[in-house]
Amino acid sequence: MLAELGENLAAAEPYVTDFKATVEAIDGHEVRLDQTYFYAEGGGQPADRGTLAGIDVVDVQTRDGKTVHTLDTSPTFEIGDTVDGNVSDDFRTYCMRAHTASHLVYGVGRTLFDDHGYGGFDIGEKKVRLDFKTSRDSTDVNELTFERMINEVVWESKDVTWEEMNTEAACNRSDIVFNLSDDAAEAETVRIVEIIGWDIAACGGTHVRNTREIGPVKVVDVSNPGSGLVRVEFAVGPHAIDAQIDETRNANRTADVLDTSVDNLPKRARSLLEEKTSLEDELAELSERLLETQLDTLQDDVVSKDGNRWLVGEVDAVGANAVSERIDDLVGDTADIVVLTGSDGSTFVVVGTTGELDANEIIQDVTDEFGGGGGGRPSLAQGGGLSADPKTVVEYLSDTA
Repeated sequence: MLAELGENLAAAEPYVTDFKATVEAIDGHEVRLDQTYFYAEGGGQPADRGTLAGIDVVDVQTRDGKTVHTLDTSPTFEIGDTVDGNVSDDFRTYCMRAHTASHLVYGVGRTLFDDHGYGGFDIGEKKVRLDFKTSRDSTDVNELTFERMINEVVWESKDVTWEEMNTEAACNRSDIVFNLSDDAAEAETVRIVEIIGWDIAACGGTHVRNTREIGPVKVVDVSNPGSGLVRVEFAVGPHAIDAQIDETRNANRTADVLDTSVDNLPKRARSLLEEKTSLEDELAELSERLLETQLDTLQDDVVSKDGNRWLVGEVDAVGANAVSERIDDLVGDTADIVVLTGSDGSTFVVVGTTGELDANEIIQDVTDEFGGGGGGRPSLAQGGGLSADPKTVVEYLSDTA
């Protein structure tokens, strides 16, 4: 948040979008004026768009305390000329709404969070983000509560004011949210923006005069972007309306697909979730029974080699983890070494031994032959990503066992 610059009047008079100014300096496509109403990028707010003498302004930055306008093409005017400046009214209005709305969002944080601090801010093309420094988790934050409280303040038509204040005096006030750049902090005064009865902060952005000018606000997401941070993302004005329409459209389409009404969507979703859980349990039980049947059948294939009993076989429709959980039941009683292979997206192999022969050595042998990788304990290991099908792996192991 930047202290107000003398020659840059954008924050002081945000409703001014057409002006005349004298050209003070030209360096290629870069132009400096004696005064300007183009907002220079800073504090999370993007640079204004518009034209100077009819030439598109593609960027506005602050350098050494001066505002520099970057033009799309070389200027057709000279130093000392008076030029017409035109700031894009649509984009300026959006930024005024968005920046003021961020103060409403912070005011909600003041109300809902026991601990809060400013953690970052950015105005995007269609949505805005505001980060809080807080110990709260995003899952504890109700998006609809945020949205309701913000829009209530919009509806209450609270006045928005801005004024210069002594920097030291402002820093000594605990109610002012303070996040200044080093240059601004060294200034004698700082610009304070206040939404009467709701929020007060040091801020150099452009703002509307009354909260009703913000229009609707739609909270689109609340998340934890990092430790100690809660991020609130929201849309304002037409973008908020678009977001709400998209949400309603998606809800209607979902309701149509599920053959229910929007009001009954939660009930229908719970019913489907319960049905899904029941089917998953039933599938798990059937898979377990199928595995038991396959293991019983495979016990007839035990062979002896070098004093060890080997069981090598293929299992269907089960994953490596399920096989690993059951292989101990076979090791010792049925065979000294059990090697089972199957497919779960890709071919896997699971090896169980009594420990006299390291299961990892068998896994290494198989992965050396067919690729992939794996490992585990001496008595239980598994590998995956093999390039061969399970039948080929069984044939290879049967020949080498």
